[in-house]
Amino acid sequence: MSITYTGPHKKGDIKKVVLAYSGGLDTSVILKWLQTAYGCEVVTFTADLGQGEELSPARKKAEMLGIKPENIVIGDVREEFVKDFVFPMFRANALYEGQYLLGTSIARPLIAKHQIELARKTGADAVCHGATGKGNDQVRFELAYYALKPDIKVIAPWREWDLSSRTKLIEFAEKHQIPIAKDKRGEAPFSVDANLLHSSSEGKILEDPWEEADESVYQRTISPEAAPDKATYITVDFEKGDATAIDGVKMSPATLLTKLNELGKANGIGRLDLVENRFVGMKSRGIYETPGGTILHAAHRGIESITLDRGAGHLKDELMPKYAELVYFGFWFSPEREMLQALIDKSQENVTGTVRLKLYKGNTTVVGRKSPHSLYSMQHVTFEDDQGAYNQRDAEGFIKLNALRLRLRAIGQGESGN
Repeated sequence: MSITYTGPHKKGDIKKVVLAYSGGLDTSVILKWLQTAYGCEVVTFTADLGQGEELSPARKKAEMLGIKPENIVIGDVREEFVKDFVFPMFRANALYEGQYLLGTSIARPLIAKHQIELARKTGADAVCHGATGKGNDQVRFELAYYALKPDIKVIAPWREWDLSSRTKLIEFAEKHQIPIAKDKRGEAPFSVDANLLHSSSEGKILEDPWEEADESVYQRTISPEAAPDKATYITVDFEKGDATAIDGVKMSPATLLTKLNELGKANGIGRLDLVENRFVGMKSRGIYETPGGTILHAAHRGIESITLDRGAGHLKDELMPKYAELVYFGFWFSPEREMLQALIDKSQENVTGTVRLKLYKGNTTVVGRKSPHSLYSMQHVTFEDDQGAYNQRDAEGFIKLNALRLRLRAIGQGESGN
């Protein structure tokens, strides 16, 4: 198979395209634009990622725009999303730039995977996404497309058309009778991405990093100030690094994350106002809400604290920023991410047990942890008589060995010791 440059394309080059379709303004405009600019057959793929909204309107809107019923595909991928994408990432404790739980980033390779599968099934020669030319998502989608099908043709409307602003987008929609959602101020809504792991909001007042986000921006959480004055206590069970139960009740991955989202929302947990460094070079500001993920992250670190050897845990922590960066930049299907995943998964073989957490006004605190594979020895750490479990004199040689290079350095620099 040869790899050749394939874009930008001309009318007639594309016979059939699989579009990642949400039913929102951007992708509805793209659907119509594909029909007018390329004159090609369009297959829409709408993923139910747990975004919290009814997806039947997406089907109706696609039908209204002339898509054949057999070319409208809506897939419930919630369990796959959490089990095969979210959970592996959380085994790594991944945080981009020390804060972001990667809720948008981790969804893109899953959507791309299903688009490529549909392209193969329907004989489509192209795929299309709705990401702008300024953002990270275009990179995430397209790296995944090419990793899974090297000869696929990719259409990126925001890099091709002249609809260079949201105003022009709305004008195009109005011209072609595409319904436009309105917020309470009668303006076009925030740019929102949502799935079972998180929601993010960008645009309007959020473009100014000095201005505090209005409470109306938040969708998944109540404010910490409005959260109950009484703490909520829960337990989370883990098996080999993955959460399996809440308060002793076994749940599927998606059901468990849904329950954690409810608990996080009720206690004002999971808000993040972040200015981040995009892969394309610019900085951006967004409001992220990851209520269940914030709890899960704390719980996982809690169970690791008593089940991971120090060397293994510290190595994981050293590798985590690289892993998070790979996910953020869109290299989910890269060999280096898979290599890191194998190492991380090996570390999780004994990460099994139960964590008790206190949820209170925006905070998640680990207050208890236990495991059949615990490396924590009360006999060794006690301040009482340890009955010979640990000889404190052993520390002297250990300290002197580690101090030797420091003492030699001081001597070499002429330190007299006075």
